[in-house]
Amino acid sequence: MLTLHRASLLLASATAPPIDDGAVLVDGAVVAALGPYGELAERAAAARVRQWDGLLTPGLLNPYGSWLLERAYHPDPREQLGAEPLLLDEEPDAERRGGSARRGLQRMLAYGTTAVAGPFELPSVRTAVARSGLTALPGDGAVGGLDPLASADLAQAVHRPLTVGGRADFAVFGVRSAEELARAGAGCCLATVLGGRLLFRRR
Repeated sequence: MLTLHRASLLLASATAPPIDDGAVLVDGAVVAALGPYGELAERAAAARVRQWDGLLTPGLLNPYGSWLLERAYHPDPREQLGAEPLLLDEEPDAERRGGSARRGLQRMLAYGTTAVAGPFELPSVRTAVARSGLTALPGDGAVGGLDPLASADLAQAVHRPLTVGGRADFAVFGVRSAEELARAGAGCCLATVLGGRLLFRRR
């Protein structure tokens, strides 16, 4: 199925010229076309259209995945421990660690993350990452938080540019420019698309 994602501004890479009223045409899991919405709408009149009031960019890489998923703990809301990652006095068992990793990955999606850095040594975490669909990459286990833009600019945080024929991994942020995004951080994410699937949408 063809889906046309229309955004106030399209930035196919951190260095690409921005396109006002831009769009990404997605065919299954890949990008079929990029460009002004009017042009793509004519080419794909039968496509389902999703409209986003914000900046559409490539998905982000969270370099702190190993620490966030194997060291920090993401509480279940029923535990009444808050919503932020925390460190427990005792290492949770494999089932609880796996649940924490799944919640952590969902929270990463809410920050526009489409790739996460390892290494992932715990089987329950490796399973959660593999099932999430996020791209797993090598890493050094650095300590950090959920927002990939907290200590990096967009050029450093982008996982890979959006290209025709490439995997449709991208995010939409509730801002109108890369400069606004740098000030606001990735917490203003409106939606995250992973392999063409809308896996996060802010309510």
